[in-house]
This record gives sequence, C-alpha cells and structure tokens, in this order.
Amino acid sequence: MVAPSRPQFVLFGSSIVQLSYSRSGWGSFLSDIYARKADILIRGYYGWNSRRALQVLTQVFPKEAATQPSLVIVYFGGNDSMGPHSSGLGPHVPLQEYIANMRKILVHIQSLSEKTRIIVLTCPPVHEEKVRENASAFFSELVRTNELCQSYSEACIKLCKELGVKVVDLFNALQTIDDWKNVCFSDGVHLAAEGSKIVVKEILEVLKEAEWKPSLHWKSMHTEFSEDSPYDLVAADGKRTLNPSEWTFHREFQWD
Repeated sequence: MVAPSRPQFVLFGSSIVQLSYSRSGWGSFLSDIYARKADILIRGYYGWNSRRALQVLTQVFPKEAATQPSLVIVYFGGNDSMGPHSSGLGPHVPLQEYIANMRKILVHIQSLSEKTRIIVLTCPPVHEEKVRENASAFFSELVRTNELCQSYSEACIKLCKELGVKVVDLFNALQTIDDWKNVCFSDGVHLAAEGSKIVVKEILEVLKEAEWKPSLHWKSMHTEFSEDSPYDLVAADGKRTLNPSEWTFHREFQWD
C-alpha cells in the first residue's frame, strides 16, 4: 500500500468488470474522474457467474482486512442468465439460485464495515443477432436472450430493494439511446465506449443522490495535495501560479 491512503472503490464482477479498462471502458472513466480522490480496484473475472464469485468471496473481501473498501460496485448476472447447456456444464445458474447467491454476496459485503457502500449493476441487454454471429464458431448451444436478461435484472432489482442496496438498472438504461444494440456493445455482449459512458453516468447519479456520509460523489470528495504551490504553472499576468488540481478540461466528456 502506497501512502497516503485513499478511499478504495472495488469493482467486483465478471467480464464487464475485467474489461472495464478496455475500449474506453467504464472502469477507466471512473479512474480518471476519481484521480487524486479514490483508488479504483478491479476484481473482475471473465466468464464468471455468481457461483464462482461465492467461492472466492471471503478471499476478495476478507472481514479481517485492516482497510475495508468505501464502495463496492457488484456485477454478476450476464453469465448466470445464459440458457442451460444440455451437458449440465457452463455458466448458467437458475434464477432462484442466482438471487440466493447475490443475497449472500451482498450481505457479506454489507458486513465488512458500517461505512462500506454498495452499488449493484443489473444484467444488461444483449444484441442477440450479433451474439449468434460471433459465437457460432466457438461455442455450442450458446443461448443469450433479452427475455432471460430482463428476468434476472428485475429479480436483482427486487433483491436490492429488499436489502436496502443501491442498484443501477442497466437493462433499461442502455436501451435509452438510439440504435443501442450497435452503439453500446463491441461484440453484442461487452460494452463499447458509449455503453460504458451510460454505466458511468448512472453510477455517478446514484453517488450524487445518495445520502451517504461522507459523500462518495467525486465533486464532494477531497482532492489529494490540492494546496496552491509556487511550483505550479505561472499565470499569464506573471504574478501568480495556477492550481491545476481540479482541472477537467482534458476530459472528452464532462461528467456531472
């Protein structure tokens, strides 16, 4: 651990988390937004479902850790919601088991600390036609449908409300823009930059509206080493320096 310590935000989930630094992903956006404010830690695992997440839950989030995360963003469901394979192998998890698994995951994370906050991302939709095109040469009996995605998403929202956990309805959020099937995804399942922007926008909206103390919205958080310095760039008048610690002009998209 390098010092000084910052609040830790952990992204925990399957490939949408593991790939969140790829293709202008939502994890990389969050790291930029929270630069000098919080450390964004990726715990993403390609292809995983909620069963595998439970197997490592206490290793990823040990209760005895000296420092507990300030925020955990959890995403599982896309692989769970795939149709079952005739062999019995594969990532499919029946809906009721998925909900039971997610309950165990969320309750464990809630138990880490009174100040550990959680946001859950629900199962997003998919571009069914592109999934079939991309998968036929590699996988057998690959079934991803929006009907299944929606049922897992709705069940996840219901569970989060029951547990008092903040939730982002990705299934509907991604469908709010025109031509979402082609714009939001790189391969019909994983997020392209525009899809990631929607994820970040929804997360920031939750953080802005949440009545958490301290607030975890980026505009409310302390910026590390933000004091004025004579070593900063000199202003045009030649009489003062300009403090760059809050500059955001480099961003392609200005976040709220």
